[in-house]
Order: sequence, then C-alpha cells, then structure tokens
Amino acid sequence: MSTPVAEHPPDEVPADGIAARARGLTKAYGSGETAVLALDAVDVEIARGRFTAVMGPSGSGKSTLMHCLAGLDTVSAGQVWLGDTEITGLKERELTRLRRDRIGFMFQSFNLIPTLNAAENITLPMDIAGKKPDEKWLDQVIDTLGLRGRLKHRPAQLSGGQQQRVACARALASRPELIFADEPTGNLDSRAGLEVLGFLRDAVDELGQTVVMVTHDPGAAAHSDLVLFLADGRIVDRMERPTAQAVLERMKRFDVTRTQADGDGAAEEV
Repeated sequence: MSTPVAEHPPDEVPADGIAARARGLTKAYGSGETAVLALDAVDVEIARGRFTAVMGPSGSGKSTLMHCLAGLDTVSAGQVWLGDTEITGLKERELTRLRRDRIGFMFQSFNLIPTLNAAENITLPMDIAGKKPDEKWLDQVIDTLGLRGRLKHRPAQLSGGQQQRVACARALASRPELIFADEPTGNLDSRAGLEVLGFLRDAVDELGQTVVMVTHDPGAAAHSDLVLFLADGRIVDRMERPTAQAVLERMKRFDVTRTQADGDGAAEEV
C-alpha cells in the first residue's frame, strides 16, 4: 500500500542505519527563463541494508536523483551525504576516490572490457585502485551470482544475462557501502532480467548490501523493499513491500494527472 511521503519524515531512520541522504537537493540545468528544474528541494534517506527502487514518469528526475546521490553529478543547491561524509563539498579527485572505494555501479549498458575475461572484469576497479580483493567475499559473490563456470569467458562468449551478472559482481566485489543500479534490466530479455533482479535481491538478503535501483518497470520494482515515486522533481509518494500490481496502479495515476494537465492546462496535485 502506498503512503503519502509526508507521513514518513526523513529523520525516521536512525542515523547509523542511513547509507545515503540528501537535504534540499536541487538540480537545475541551464539558467534564466530556459532553466529546467530536474530536482526541486528533495529530502530523502536511503536505509542501509535495504533494496530501494526509484520510479516516476519520463523526466521526473529519477536518474538525476541517483546521479546526485552517487556523486556523478553536481547539485545546484542542498547537501548530500554518503554515510557520514558530505559529498557536495568534495573536489573531483576526492569524489573519484569515494566512488571507487565506497560505491558500486550497475548500468543498462554492461560496460565490460571486451578483451578481459569475466574474472578480470570483476576485479578491474580494485586492480586500478591497487587494492587486493577479499578472496572469501569475492568467492561468495561469484557463487551467489552463479558465475563460477564463466570466469574465464570474455564478454562476447557470454549471454546478455551473464554479462549483467558479471557487471553485478563487479559492483559487489569491493563490498561497497551502496550499489546504484540504473535500469539494470533494460537491455535484457524477461528471463535474464528476472535473474539479475533475483541476484540484487540476494545481495541485500544474503550479502547485506544496500541497493538503489532506478527503473520504469513495476515488475522490477516489486523486488524491492521500498519504492519512492518522483514527479516533477519531487518525491510525491512511497510504497513499502510493493507488488507489481500496486506499483502499476500507482504509476497509472501519473498518466491520469498528465492527461488532465493536457486537457485543463494545469496538473492536479499528485
């Protein structure tokens, strides 16, 4: 059941249970009359050890929110923290180190190096950083994702689902504080997509990871613990223990609102 976001104040999660948070997060592109407000004073907290999905219509700001929380994009106003570290004031070199050491990324494109095998792709970020992987943890990740028999294969020898599993393992390998996944099933067929979502779910339940996933798919969102809904750059609703049908019904309300806006010249409040 969805619950109005106003009934869940941002300070509800204990401080030691917060993986990332933002206060007054605002992002505008351009300036003056041509400026586009992608995020409008967003307050949000990402609970540690949970799977959070972010959904909304095209242009709602969901990918921008993820990029700002991950330090991939600068903010126009407001503050962002990863754990206890405020990242909005960090220099680019410090941000690069933080992203490398504390954050894992999964994207719609797998971003694997074609000349490296699966094992080499998985450990590549740590190799670049000059860090040795925790072999016990790495073995656990590889076995959880079912990649033991594919480690010597190069990307071209793997299916799309297997490639995304390698990308998932790469994101998990350094045991990051937070994993950001941007439409991770977007280039996969339904079966492979379900496999990857299952592995992300296992990463939270069995490996204790924290996952934030941007998606447009209600079925994908149903694998999460919590769905945050964005519209016009603001978080307008949230849903605990989502089901695909409940998420779909909530998303339909965005379509109704947009239709009313087209007909009346102004959108009703969501």
